[in-house]
Order: sequence, then structure tokens, then C-alpha cells
Amino acid sequence: MANDDIDDQNDELLDEEQLEGEEEESRRPAGWAGWLISFCFHSLLIFLMASIYFLVKPPDVDVPPVRVATIEPPPKKEEKPKEERTLQTEVQLDVEAESDHPNPISNLDLPVENSEREEESDNPVAKGREEAVADSEMGGSGAFMAIGAGGGSSGMFGSRTGGGRKRAVGKFGGSKGSESAVDAALRWFKKHQSPNGMWDCVGYPANCTEDPKCEPGTKREGDPNVAMTGYAVLCFLGAGYDHQTPNKYKAVVKKGIDYLVSIQKADGLLGERNYENAVATMALAEAFAMTGDPALKTPAQNGVNAILAHQNTDMSDKGGKDSGYGNGFGWDYVAPNARNDSSVSGWNVMALKSALAGQLNVGNGMEGAKKWLERTWKATNPDWAKLDPYKGESRYPYCIDSGTSAVQIAPAPGPGAKSADGLDLTCVGAVCAVFLGHHAGDTMLETLANYIMDHETPKSYPCNTYKMYYNTLSIFQVGGDRWKTWNGSVRDMLVNSQKKGNGCFDGSWDFTGTAFPGYDTGRVLSTAYCCLSLEVYYRYAQVAGGKK
Repeated sequence: MANDDIDDQNDELLDEEQLEGEEEESRRPAGWAGWLISFCFHSLLIFLMASIYFLVKPPDVDVPPVRVATIEPPPKKEEKPKEERTLQTEVQLDVEAESDHPNPISNLDLPVENSEREEESDNPVAKGREEAVADSEMGGSGAFMAIGAGGGSSGMFGSRTGGGRKRAVGKFGGSKGSESAVDAALRWFKKHQSPNGMWDCVGYPANCTEDPKCEPGTKREGDPNVAMTGYAVLCFLGAGYDHQTPNKYKAVVKKGIDYLVSIQKADGLLGERNYENAVATMALAEAFAMTGDPALKTPAQNGVNAILAHQNTDMSDKGGKDSGYGNGFGWDYVAPNARNDSSVSGWNVMALKSALAGQLNVGNGMEGAKKWLERTWKATNPDWAKLDPYKGESRYPYCIDSGTSAVQIAPAPGPGAKSADGLDLTCVGAVCAVFLGHHAGDTMLETLANYIMDHETPKSYPCNTYKMYYNTLSIFQVGGDRWKTWNGSVRDMLVNSQKKGNGCFDGSWDFTGTAFPGYDTGRVLSTAYCCLSLEVYYRYAQVAGGKK
């Protein structure tokens, strides 16, 4: 039985093997068929790709011959240790000593102490009249060339904010220290503003909550507080802070502007004299030009109307309005007459220039001012036609009588001596020459600049801040080596002489010893002149320096 069982098992195994062999035989034809189909399919794809490659003709392209040359690597330069930069200006001060001096900044690196704005852009909106960007003598509507053109759509004041300001500071020689000094001065103005929005030249210390207190100033003739408020507002506007754009000084600027508008008289006059009216009108005109605020158009235009109404006539002009430029001339302090005061006239010229930026109507005011400038300069320098523009010197007087052409000016200083007293206002003549269309290479502007560089370059503080402000504006426009020399002296002198530390004085400049007229009006005016001088890099673009 056992053997029979074994035989039966063997027969079953043989039957299973036979079945598996038959199944394998049946699968072999099907496997070869699949391989054959795959081979044919891929062969067809290869054939099609080869046909595309060989049958499609590429476009004829002329390939220039390539010549391979071996270039020797440049020799390595020896690296020399960098020399430490030091300031060469001599500063005589009675302030806290600084541990180190500010270094010039680069175009790319400008960290500024506490000068952030809430909304800034490298492409600011147009700030000022588009016609005023022309650097020719006559603008699109008959207006004289407007300095300070930012170029393109930026308008006259386009370099005051954002990337434009940063580039201008780097290009023209500003520093981290100069920008920090500007912002410290603006903080000082903010602390000393009166509740009604004005800046009081006598009572300003009472508005500050810090100690020790600043000393009070001295009230001058007229209404100096109107002028002081105009100066302070101009400092904020010069740094790009207006009363509408979101910024940390917006409320301060608005209060100052509101005060000026509130005290304007029915005839448009701001203050009592043509001096403070010009400064305040300039502030309103710049605020209007920078923002287009419709609420400021009428007050600014009324201030301009008062300037035009008080402009002197040329007593020697017998032809009247048909004689060429018209019968306008300069300005005196109050009523029109034959006396033309250079200081008052200078501020009125600058106010009209800012009015042009806001597309306000300046009538024939600029034409008459140009006539005043040229005839006064020629009367002061009778040999003007023989002057060498690059070596000669010319001057500008304190005033001129338009009827007799008699000028009032101090005797010329000797070689190497400092400039004469307040009767010499060459600084005003140079600025008005720039504002009225004279460029570098022009005999008037060049010779006035030569006198300034030889006799009025300040070496230490205190100095005559009035002349320093005017001269900084004019020499910046002349540009070149003169500006490098001037900026190398004045910039660091002002940065190092600014009061620093806690207390009421921080951010201001002393006024004792600053001569005409800073001593009389106190710390408000000396701080304004110094602040505006450090804003010169971006308040107006350098136009005159680029012309020959």
C-alpha cells in the first residue's frame, strides 16, 4: 500500500510538470510579440527624429571668426594703509568739546540722527513750478531763470526730500554731522515755538520746558517776530518738512503758517515793513509751491502784491514803462522812494523767486529788480568793463539813490584784510546775481565771488552769520574750487559750534559776537541763519556752477 501511494504521488507530480511546461510553451509566442511591437514603435520614433534633424535646414548665420588671445593678468597693486582724515578748520568755541569730528559722507551711506519721515520716496511729487526748472535767463512765461531747479518733474524744491536730498548731501559735500545738526536745530525750533505758532525773538525761552534756560533776545524796530516766524518756517521747509505731507514736524509748520496768515493785513502786508513782509511771504510761497495747498494761494499772492506795491521806481528812468524793463527798481524799508536798501531788496528778490515756483503772479517785479542789480553794481564799480572775471574783485553797496546813482559803501579793505562793516553787502549782490540769471563765468558774479573768497570766508565761530548765510548760497551756486574751499571751512565750523547736550540751548547757536544783525535779535535768528546754511546742499539745485 505504501508503494502504491508513492506511485500515485509521482504520477501527480509528473502531470503538474507537464501542465506547467504546456503553459510556458503557450506564453512564449505572446512575449515575443510584445517585444516585436515595442521594437517597431521605438524604431519609428528614432526614424522620425532623425528625419527632422536632417531634413529641416537651419537658417544661414554668419558666424564671425573668433580669435583667441591670451591676456596677461594685471599686476597687483600695492595696498597702502589709508591715511586718517582730519579736519583742518580752526574752531574757537565756548562749548563742550567733541571727542571726534564728523567725516564726509558718501553718496550711498547717510544715516541721519532722528530725521525719519513717515512717508518718503526717491521720486517725490512735483514741488514747484515746472517752468522754473529752466536754467536759462527767461522762463516759459517771461520769468527770469529760477535757481533751485530739481530737474524733471521734481520742480524747484524737488531735492529737499527722499533720495534727492540724500544724493545732494553726498554730491556737494555734506556730512552726517551737518545733517544731524540740521535736525537738532529743527528740534530746538519746535521746543521754542509760542502757543500761537510764532517764534518770539525776546520771549522764546519761556516756551521751553527744559533747563538751563536760553537768554532772551532784544526786540528790534518793526515787527521782528513776523520775520523770526518766517525764518523758522523756511528752516523746516528747506529740510523738506511741510504742513501737509505726513512728517514729525507737520503740526509745528502748520502752526507757524497759520500764525503768518492770521496777522496778514488787508493790503497783503505781513508785519510792518518790507523786510519782514518779504521773509514771511517767501515762507508762504514756498509752502504753497511745495504742497499746492489751495488755502495758501490767496495769502501768498497777497504778500507778493504787497511786495510789488512797495517796490521803488527808477527816478532816473524818464521813459517809464516804455523804456525797456519798466520803471521798477529796488526796495526800501517802508514807502517807495529813491533810497534802495540792498538788504531789504535781497529778501524781496528771493521772495519773488519762491513765488515764481508756485506760479504766482510777480508782475514786472523781477525785471525791475534786475535793473536795480545791474545799475547799482556798475555805479559801485565804475571800472566794471575792465574787470578780469577770474582775478578781479567787485563789491556791492549798502544802498543806492536811484535818482543820483550815489552809493553808500564802506572803504575797500586792504589786501588780506577782512571785509568792511555792514555798509558792504557784496554778499547780497552775489545772491541776487544768481537769482536774476547770472552764471559762473559772468563778470559780475565771478568778481563778486572773488571778493567774498578773499575777504569774507569765515574761519571760526562766532562770525557775521548774516553775511555767512548769503555767501553760502552764492558760493554754492558758483561751485567749483571756491565751493570746496568754502564748504571745507563753514560746514564743520557750524557743526562744531552748535550747542549740544541737555537743556534749553541744545541745537541752537550762540549769537553774541555774530555782528549785524544777529546780536540784536538773539538766538532765534542766529540759529535760523546757521540752519539754513547747512541746508544749502538741497534747498536749491546747483545751477550757476554748471554754466560757463
